[in-house]
Amino acid sequence: MRDAVRGAAPGRGSRARVAATGADGRPELSRRLVVLLAVACGAAVANNYYAQPLLHTIGASFGVPGSTAGLLVTASQVGYAAGLAFLVPLGDVLERRRLITRMMVITSAALAVAAAAPNIAVLGGALAAVGVATVAAQIIVPMTASLAAEQQRGRAVGTVMSGLMIGILMARVVSGLVAATVGWRPVYVIAAVLMLVLAVVLRRMLPMVQPSGSSSYRVLLRSVLTLIRSEPVLRQRMVLGAVAMGSFSILWTSVAFLLSGPPYHYGSAVIGLFSLAGLAGALAAPQVGRLADRGYGRLGTLGTVVILMASWGLLALGAHWLAALIPGIVLLDLGAQALHISNQSDIYALRAEVHSRLNTAYMVAYFTGGAVMSAAASLVFSAAGWGGVCVLGALTAAVGLAIWPWTRRRPAAR
Repeated sequence: MRDAVRGAAPGRGSRARVAATGADGRPELSRRLVVLLAVACGAAVANNYYAQPLLHTIGASFGVPGSTAGLLVTASQVGYAAGLAFLVPLGDVLERRRLITRMMVITSAALAVAAAAPNIAVLGGALAAVGVATVAAQIIVPMTASLAAEQQRGRAVGTVMSGLMIGILMARVVSGLVAATVGWRPVYVIAAVLMLVLAVVLRRMLPMVQPSGSSSYRVLLRSVLTLIRSEPVLRQRMVLGAVAMGSFSILWTSVAFLLSGPPYHYGSAVIGLFSLAGLAGALAAPQVGRLADRGYGRLGTLGTVVILMASWGLLALGAHWLAALIPGIVLLDLGAQALHISNQSDIYALRAEVHSRLNTAYMVAYFTGGAVMSAAASLVFSAAGWGGVCVLGALTAAVGLAIWPWTRRRPAAR
């Protein structure tokens, strides 16, 4: 079989088989390339989460309060939302290999600035730029789907998405351990080097695929707004996505402040290890996708929202009781990730020809919810402590419960 992809050419100087043409003329991705894409996806998105277990450490190094340090998470998520809105659609009109690798080089440069930041303002600006550029992960996923043969597409995309989730979970563990050993700045030095190495490797390994769409960038952006107006299911799921990521951000923005203070007094390494509690949620959440496939998606959505609300009760007890805090983290991560999967299952069932733009609209709402609630969590923790944070989280989950009765599928405008 030829080492070419229909409509594509292997990267210049590539020595590896990046894809082969199957009997149906569609590309068959090698397992090695799929794994590489999963690693790249996870490493890219991890850059937005390194700061979360380090907020108290970074705040102390710059002499700023926790409410100010917490805005670093907001900066990353605002940047990511902006990148989703304005850069991800470019994947339909620009050559993707070049776009992905250039964004990774920009990410590396922004991470280097973060590592050398002389004050909290420069660090915040650098992390916002990191957020914008790391949406390369959201270009890798549809690229994987477009390169894969039909019979391997689900497995390939699933592997890449697993890499993304593992990157989110492991980012806090790695940053906590590194910061506890050599300080927080080397975390960003290592990340910058990793992004540069991945950019070089992807440049050599990825095929060059010319865009199939001919729409202008302005038309693409306008069509996203048209979809939001015409698809009620999309609007409902955008709100529920904001609830899912908002709940997630409330927890992970503020839990470092709880764990670093009384009664726990944990350091960065231990705080980072708490993210492993979310691994159970990552493994169990795909069951919601199976429920959706069997026609129980709406019931699964209700279950995830109820889990979110219940988790905040346990987390409130976790202010002084570790035996409640850890199960609370597990439940919240399970509820947030399962709700995210339920949302995606519903929106991808709408119109196959506009999946990328449906994803753009949904993910912008998703990370906007995260940005708003991470800022709110920092302010609430400073004013009302962990108890106030738990009330904020429960109210956020209650918004999802209020939206749920409207989630019956309705005929969409075409």
